Amino acid sequence: MASTTTTTTTTLATIVIVACLLASGPPEADAVITCGQVVGYISSCLPYARGGGAMPSKCCPGVRALNGAARTIPDRQQACKCIKSISRGVSIRYASSIPSKCGLSLPYALSSKTDCTK
Repeated sequence: MASTTTTTTTTLATIVIVACLLASGPPEADAVITCGQVVGYISSCLPYARGGGAMPSKCCPGVRALNGAARTIPDRQQACKCIKSISRGVSIRYASSIPSKCGLSLPYALSSKTDCTK
């Protein structure tokens, strides 16, 4: 049971971050964003997403920069996959608050069933 809860929490937290990416502009070409870039943008958010406390000052600029950098569908799909790969231990409670704390609004409900290929 704890394993399922942890997996669901991790998945939901990942979706919060990915949702920021999905709100960006129209698709263009092939993915050019790398996992290294994605991690660089959001790594400062991970301590907050894992345990709360004060949100690091570099978190929101990183989330906004990632949102701006992942403009194409392939970039957003790649970013989603990268974020999922580093999302272990992330709390949905804290991660879900990041978009609003960073001034980003999401036009849809978050779901643990978000598919990075769409």
